[in-house]
Amino acid sequence: MTTVVTGAGLIGTAFAQNAIARGEKVVFIDPEPRADFLKLKLGDEGYVLARYDVRDLPNLIATIKEHGADTVVHTAGLIGNRVQQSLNAGFDINLGGTRNVAEAVRLTGVRRLVHISTFGVYDRRREEGNAPVTEDCVRGGSRAYGAFKAAKELILEAYAAAYKFEVIMLRPANVFGLGHFAAGSSGGMKMQRLVEAGLDGGTAQIPSSETMTNEYIYAKDVGTAVDAAATAKRPPQIHFNIGNGYVTPFEELLTTLKSLCPNLRYEVEAGDPPHGKIAPLDISAAKQHLGWEPRFTLKSALEDYLKDLKAARTSAKT
Repeated sequence: MTTVVTGAGLIGTAFAQNAIARGEKVVFIDPEPRADFLKLKLGDEGYVLARYDVRDLPNLIATIKEHGADTVVHTAGLIGNRVQQSLNAGFDINLGGTRNVAEAVRLTGVRRLVHISTFGVYDRRREEGNAPVTEDCVRGGSRAYGAFKAAKELILEAYAAAYKFEVIMLRPANVFGLGHFAAGSSGGMKMQRLVEAGLDGGTAQIPSSETMTNEYIYAKDVGTAVDAAATAKRPPQIHFNIGNGYVTPFEELLTTLKSLCPNLRYEVEAGDPPHGKIAPLDISAAKQHLGWEPRFTLKSALEDYLKDLKAARTSAKT
C-alpha cells in the first residue's frame, strides 16, 4: 500500500511515522524537502521524495500513477500570516493547489483523500459563550487563512460528491511539535521558541498576538489522527475536530513549561493584541467514528518535545 503526502512538514511527517510503522510506503510531494528533518523524523527508509509543488498537476498525476497510491493526504499550503501577507500567493498555492489535488485524485482513481484543514475555518465572531465548537458550526471569517481553508473544504466536498471518491477532513487546533515551520505557522514557531529557551536558559521573543488563550494539539497526536482518517472504515461524516478539548491561557502554558524548565525566560514584543479562543473543540465525533483521541496532555507533550529537541541536537552533532 502507498500513500502520497503533499508537504513534508510537521503534520505530514507525523502521519508518516505511523504509516511507515505499519508497513505503508509514503511518497512526499514537496518542492524543498528538508533532508535533515526527514532523516531525524523518519530515518532513511520507507519513503521517497518528489520535488515539486502542488501547482504542478501533470506531475501530481504521474506520481500517483507511478507509485500506485490509493490514498492521498493533503497537508501542503501556506499558513497563517504568510497567507495574510500575500493573498495572491496564498490563493494560488492553497486554492489552486487543492484544485489540482482534487483533479489528480479524480483522474487517477484514488480511493480516499484526507485533507488537513484547521479550526480556523470556524467563524468565531458567531460564538456564543464557551460551549464546545462542533463540526456543524458556521465556516468563514475575515482572516485569509481561515477563509481560504473553508474554500478548500468546499472545493473538495464538491469534487468528492461529483466524482464519488472518499474525502475526510480534519480540523486540528494549534499544532505544535519539533519542526521547521517553513509554511509559516506562527503558533508552532512560538512554541518552538519557548521550548528552545526553556532548554537553553535563553529568552524567547514572543509576538503579543501570540499570547492569546488557545487550544493546542501535539503533532504526534495529529499524526495518529491522520493515520486513523486514512485507514478507518468510511465514517458517516467527513469533518472531524482534532484537539485536546480545552483552551489554555498563555499564563498556564508558561507555568506548565516552567515546571519542566525553571530557567525559562520570555519577552513579549509590541504589536497586534491577542485574540484568544474562548471555546474548545468538541472532539467526540473523532472519538466515536475514527477511534481517535489525544494521548498527550500539555505537560506530557512538552516533555516529549524537549526530548525530541535534545535528540535533534545530538543528531546534528554526529
